[in-house]
This record gives sequence, C-alpha cells and structure tokens, in this order.
Amino acid sequence: MAGEGADFLNIAIVGTGPTGLYALHDLLRFDKPLIVTLFEAGSLAGVGMPYGPESAHVTMLANIASIEIPPLQESYLDWLHRQPDAILKVYGVDRNDLHERQFLPRLLLGAWFRDSLERMVEDGRARGHQVVVREGARVTDVADAGDDFRVTFLTAAGEESLIFSHVVLATGHVWPDEPESEAGLFVSPWSGLIEAEVPAAPVGILGTSLSAVDAAMAVACQHGRFVGGEDEIRFHLAEGSDALRITLMSRQGVLPEADFWCPLPYQPLRHFTKDALAREMALGQEGLLDRLWSLFVREMTSADPGYAEATALAHLSPEGFAEAYFAPRLAVDPFDWAEANLAQVERNAEARRTVGWRYAILRMHEPMETMVPHLSETDRMRFDSLKRVFVDNYAAVPPQSIRRLIALHSAGVLKVLQLGEDYELDREGGQTRIMTEDGGQHQFDILIDARGQKALHVADLPFPTLRALLGNGDGPVPTDERFAVDGVSEGRVFLPAAPYLLHRMPFAQGITASHDMGTTVAAAILGLEEVEPA
Repeated sequence: MAGEGADFLNIAIVGTGPTGLYALHDLLRFDKPLIVTLFEAGSLAGVGMPYGPESAHVTMLANIASIEIPPLQESYLDWLHRQPDAILKVYGVDRNDLHERQFLPRLLLGAWFRDSLERMVEDGRARGHQVVVREGARVTDVADAGDDFRVTFLTAAGEESLIFSHVVLATGHVWPDEPESEAGLFVSPWSGLIEAEVPAAPVGILGTSLSAVDAAMAVACQHGRFVGGEDEIRFHLAEGSDALRITLMSRQGVLPEADFWCPLPYQPLRHFTKDALAREMALGQEGLLDRLWSLFVREMTSADPGYAEATALAHLSPEGFAEAYFAPRLAVDPFDWAEANLAQVERNAEARRTVGWRYAILRMHEPMETMVPHLSETDRMRFDSLKRVFVDNYAAVPPQSIRRLIALHSAGVLKVLQLGEDYELDREGGQTRIMTEDGGQHQFDILIDARGQKALHVADLPFPTLRALLGNGDGPVPTDERFAVDGVSEGRVFLPAAPYLLHRMPFAQGITASHDMGTTVAAAILGLEEVEPA
C-alpha cells in the first residue's frame, strides 16, 4: 500500500470542495506528522462549488439534510446550533426550527465547510502536521519528478512548482470558468449566471432537474421575490419585469419529485444484497443485467407488493419498467403532479410513513452502481433506461423547492416544455429557436444549459504532462478501486473527481459520494485498511 513503510508523506490536495475536505479530515487523524498542501483556484478555500456566493443564491437549497451529511470535526447540525442568531437570520433560518431532516441554503452549508477547514487546519497543526492552504493557486500540471511529483501552479505572483510524494486531484465538477462570449447563452448554471444581469424576457433552461431548478431561481430572484411562510409561498414580480417568462425543458418534460421521508440510516435490503450480487457476478457477464433485474423485482415486490402488482412488475423488463415508472407523471400536467406529490410527501413526513417502492429503489441505487463496470457493452446501453429511474429517485429535491416552482408557475412566470426525443435547437443572432418533436416552435432571448455534468476523459485532463503519460486519448482515465490513476508512479496520483468516474460510477454525485471518495483516498495514502471496490 502507498503509505506502508513511508518515512515522509508530503501530500498535495488539488481542490478544496467536499472531497478534498473529507480526504484532509482522514489524513490528519494519522499519528505520524504529515505535510499537506491544499490548492484552491478560487479566492476562498473550503467552500466548494456550488456552495459559494459566486454560484449560489440564498434561495438555492442544499439537496441533502443534516442527518445525511458526514461530520467534519462536528456534525452540521451541531455547528448550526453554535451559530449566532444574527448569522442564521442572514440565511432565513430560525434556530427554533432547526432539525436533522431540514433542507437549508447551500450558502450556509458552504459556510460550514469553510469553518470546518479552518478548524481542521488549526487542529492538524496542533497535532504536529504541517498544513498549508494556497488560495488563488490554479494547478496547471502534474509531472513525474523521480520518485515524487512536481505540481505546477499559477498564482497572482506568477508560476511556481512544488514536489510531493502523493497528489490528490479532487477537482470536482468541471464547468467553464467564464460564460460563453455568445450573447444570450450560458453553457451551465455555474458559468457567470449568478453575477449576470438577465433581462426580463423569454428565458429557456435546458433541463428540469436540480441544476435547472437552481437556474430558474437565479433568474427569478433578479426580477421578484418569494413571500409567505413555509406552507404558503407566493412570488411577486418586480415592477418592470412583467415580460419575464422562464421555460424548463427536457425530453420528457417532468419535474423532479419532492424528497420523501424514509428511515435513515438505510434499513438493510432483503434480496438485492452484497452476497446476492456477488453470486450473480460470479456467473459471468453474459445475462448479468437480467439476473440483477430479477433481484430488483424480488426486492421491490417484497418492499411494496401493491405497487408491484399495479405495475405488473414481474412481467416487465428494465426498459419496460422505466416506461411504467414515468407514465403516470407524463399523463398529467407537471405542476398538477407536483402539487399532488408535495401534498403526499408532507402527509407521509408528518406520519413518518415510508412508501415502500420508493425506499427500495433508493437503497438499491448504490449497490447497483457497483455492478455497472461489470456489465457488457450491450447491457450498459440497456441499463440507461433503468439508470433514469434511479437518478430520478435519488435526485428528489427539497419540498421547499417544489413550493417555489409552484409559486413561480402560479405567478405566470414558469412553465415546463416537453421536447420529445427528436427536437431541434438553432441559435442565430443571440436568439434560440427550439422546435419540439410535435412541431411546436419556441423562441428565447436567453438560453441556459442546465443538463448537468457530462463524463470527462483523458483528453479533458487540464494537466498536460499527466495527460501525455496516459496517451492523450478519448477514453476514460484508468483508475483503480482506490481512485489511483493506473500506470502512474505506483498509484500515488489519485483522481477522486466525479466527472472522470461516471463511466463506472454513474451515480457519483453529492456530499456522501465526496465523503466516500475522500476517505478511500486517505486510506490508500496512509495504507491503513482495505477498501471496497468503488
């Protein structure tokens, strides 16, 4: 292992978002003194995208509750209780309302990350570690330097480089640093949208999931405000903004559902278990997806017999189930569905009632992810249908976000457009024209692409020497179960960055995934324990 017998560990962590912080947290628990240098390209280390003021508005809620967030020094909820009332008020939070299942502004979560970093640095130094935080330092290359690695980076003072024994490239999601120069186009919700002045005009947003919801909030809050309490929210347009019209667009035209109540931590699965998956994998690649599907059906039937019978689950294929799963939502207006779903979620939360089939899908998505690298190419293509179900299920959004979407719709500001599988998009003169599959035509002054992170490959690595070592190809970056880059100096360069792992970890996203990746990398560097394949 990387850390066994090492007399001196000098570690670079590139990126100070959640993955980098969780790696640092576990590294600093090591008894032997370490040198750890953290590189942050931005001006504020420890916040992470999308938890900072450059990419989030106070109306944007974290899609995770305190009970699900792994602690850093202390739990998120304990930290919140320590904050002065005046600080909480800035984020619209009342101390008396704090609880472990609450969804709070992402900016507040970013403040916890930053404070956690400062405390970890202080505590680490008190234990004898040398911890250095380099803000405004963009790493531009990683190269072999004998038995070590040279990390080159740019600062306001110019180019510098340092030598390290291990390098952790916790670069997180990757978006363009600046918006496209093309007028009326934002290539992601994180590419200058928060700081831009978006006119009160037709605004099209590609996507209907969490990123698209965030984009809609960013635009709407420039032209009005939400009023009312948690149970009843209204949106008031500002004077002069009557022309604002926001359209969320996707192939299916469905909104995400509200996050549902369920027991946490997860209750064990009955059929879709680690042992059962291992047995199916041992039978070989041929037919693996169908065997996994049989386990899925057994788990769902056990968890919710009524749902299994109503959907004729036993007679469906993975592709057929995806159609059955979305069919009820496609049959009604998306906002009518949103209102009904929100009411159901609120009733269930008050009664602490679990919807069996929803909870079963939620618990199966992580073990299913471990099987994806073992599927044949044909089965991977077939799996895409079932993948949409898993993603829709675990990417449910805070109920408060659904209330705000409904408020925007009630104010005549927001609608949802179903594009269909075969739609056309043209841009000319700063305008976007979209023709849907059914022949409808729609024109927008502003277009925001909020379809989420795309998979990245070797050619996308922003480190030219490392990229050359890997052949400058278009294929995935080869990494092992510990996220060490294969074939690079005995596995001492690590890439726990979701965009480069999507080919084998299609559900890699969020803070819990960051925790798992960070702790896995720390264990690999320190040589402390075996880890489960990721």
